[in-house]
Amino acid sequence: MLQSLTRVEGLQRVNDFVIKFANVNGSGSASANTLFGKSILRMGVPVAPRNIFPSNIQGLPTWYEVRVSEAGHLGARGGVDLMVAMNPQTWDKDVASIEPDGYLFYDSTKPLPESKFRRDIVVIGMPLTELCNREYTDPRQRQLFKNIIYVGALSALLDMDVNEIEKLLAEQFRGKDKMIQPNVHALYMGRDHALAHVACPIGLRIRRTDKVGDRISIDGNSAAALGAVYGGATVAAWYPITPSSSLAEAFSRYCSRYRMEKESGRNRCAIVQAEDELASIGMVIGAGWNGARAFTATSGPGISLMQEFFGLAYFAEIPAVIFDVQRAGPSTGMPTRTQQCDVLSCAYASHGDTKHVLLFPEDPHECFEMGALAFDLADRLQTPVFVMLDLDIGMNERLCAPFRWDDARRMDRGKVMTAEELEAGRDFGRYLDVDGDGIPYRTYPGEHPTRGAYFTRGTSKDRYAKYTEEGPAYADNMQRLLRKFDTAKILVPAPVNRPAIEPTRFGVIYYGSTSPAMNEADDLLGKQGIALDLLRVRGFPFHATVDAFIADHDQVFVVEQNRDGQLRMLLINELEVDPGKLMPVLHYDGTPITARFIADAIAAKVSALAGISVQGALP
Repeated sequence: MLQSLTRVEGLQRVNDFVIKFANVNGSGSASANTLFGKSILRMGVPVAPRNIFPSNIQGLPTWYEVRVSEAGHLGARGGVDLMVAMNPQTWDKDVASIEPDGYLFYDSTKPLPESKFRRDIVVIGMPLTELCNREYTDPRQRQLFKNIIYVGALSALLDMDVNEIEKLLAEQFRGKDKMIQPNVHALYMGRDHALAHVACPIGLRIRRTDKVGDRISIDGNSAAALGAVYGGATVAAWYPITPSSSLAEAFSRYCSRYRMEKESGRNRCAIVQAEDELASIGMVIGAGWNGARAFTATSGPGISLMQEFFGLAYFAEIPAVIFDVQRAGPSTGMPTRTQQCDVLSCAYASHGDTKHVLLFPEDPHECFEMGALAFDLADRLQTPVFVMLDLDIGMNERLCAPFRWDDARRMDRGKVMTAEELEAGRDFGRYLDVDGDGIPYRTYPGEHPTRGAYFTRGTSKDRYAKYTEEGPAYADNMQRLLRKFDTAKILVPAPVNRPAIEPTRFGVIYYGSTSPAMNEADDLLGKQGIALDLLRVRGFPFHATVDAFIADHDQVFVVEQNRDGQLRMLLINELEVDPGKLMPVLHYDGTPITARFIADAIAAKVSALAGISVQGALP
């Protein structure tokens, strides 16, 4: 029922709001919340779900946020329009997060004092526990069906097509047909009760549309794993760590379909869950040295442990791909929270002078593309390549363009000297730069019975791989590695430029999962009269256009999700930019960066710089 302490009418919005579920981890709410989000997607309305969960197994709070946006905004917005409050432990925090005139839906079986509510929101109570206790006797059934009951209630409150939810239930329990009807029954228990006791629909509504188009919904880890399959990966060695484990698991599933001989049933791949991170990267480097396309998936703590092996692969020039699904650090940090905090530790991984290639995908579509591209780059450059995901992009499903693949595309194995060339007497120096791009020729083990062999070492060597401690030979090799890194500038994906509709002296540089929130923030700032040129960086080393972009603007805001402004430091160090020209916009509390945060931060900085008054991002 509707609480009498609030007015009946609240926010009035169609296909444009944020709903958040506050649950207890281990309560079985995840499948019900996912069902809710997918049903809106089936109605043709774009949604961006985000699962915010604890690092323990059971008992701590968990949240599931669904951004509903017919306009297609897929980043976190900030604020909550409808809170489904199912966790007494977080009640006060959850109620406080609701927008003025927003809605609170809760289990009203146990009466709460008036002090637990707000007068500027609409409160909708439904006796969910009472309904479950009346209908079910098994404690686990009561818990699980309670979740489906509130989904049914929401279908009435938001004017959703309940048939879409029924279809999804049938799909979810295909092969377990006995489970379909009980779930449908619970769905209608909630829907019918809401229709009988609450004025439905409320001010927030879902209206069928066709704004999803041909886009697909997939998480970044699964997309990257599929990219690895298409990129020719046949070896994966990994050690479980949140939030990257699902990438290796997805690769294993795909390989069971695409790396299996139909006739014999034999595997055409090697997937090893190693005893630790050191073993996993060691296996990857060994496989890469032997000519296989190999990768590992890890996160910040794994990156820390693998540092010495990264240096070996860099100095011995062995291809390897590392998918780094970043989380909040340092140390154990917050394992189930998102950040972009491994940029520097990957760019300069290992002791000594090293520089590594980084790729920054913005969505699952680019996770797929860069997941495949990374193997071509690793082979061509003969070096480790890092694909820099994070928890937000890796573990949450997001709408993106469908994947495309050119069947005529072939793997770029780079400079590999063949047995025929060796037999013809071609000069082979493993670390010899024959054409000035810094990339030497390599041979595969056993390529020729008597020629093309060399000793792979992590110690200093000359152009022919012979051990030496002569200073000039060492310096010559290190300078060649720099030339190779310069060559990489034209091989990594170029930045994406989004110019303002009018000339402006302000620019913004951003990357990765910050992209959707940044694009929406740009729209918000445009409505306030703040014009910005945007540049999304997609790779390191930086393309020449990055330096030119900075030079063309008086001030450039660098938006990222870490405390220290790691991309900003990388720009200053590599491009020798005046630090005062790059203004940091930093978000690092472990939650995904929001459009409101970015808009408010940039508006305040522009106001201070220009001496103008700027309104907040949103009323």
